[in-house]
Amino acid sequence: MAVATVGDEATASIDVTTETIDAYADLTGDENPIHLDEAYASETMFQGRIAHGMLGAGVVSAALASLPGDIVYLDQTCSFEAPVRPGDTIEARATVREDLGDDRLRVETVASVGGESVIEGEATVLSLPHDQ
Repeated sequence: MAVATVGDEATASIDVTTETIDAYADLTGDENPIHLDEAYASETMFQGRIAHGMLGAGVVSAALASLPGDIVYLDQTCSFEAPVRPGDTIEARATVREDLGDDRLRVETVASVGGESVIEGEATVLSLPHDQ
């Protein structure tokens, strides 16, 4: 009956394609043209399509879910540091930094592309034995 403890780390990754971005837009209803319209996006500061920020945050969620035990999100902060583009691979890492008591943990979360941080944040989670 393992639970996450200070020092535990977990990772998750996803290859971002235009199809991934389109599917995320269909799933969430977020049809911002900066994500979906190459001609429009090429005229913006990003000079092309970018992935939804929360698509990257979803990879962070997958990393958290890979920690030992049952992980329940309580809160999450995200600072979006750089865009993610079609063709990028997002790798997220969740590192347990502090035991807050009452089964709560503070977890550092970072998503990166090619070693460059694209999302930085912190989560508070419950870490419960798997059989609860």
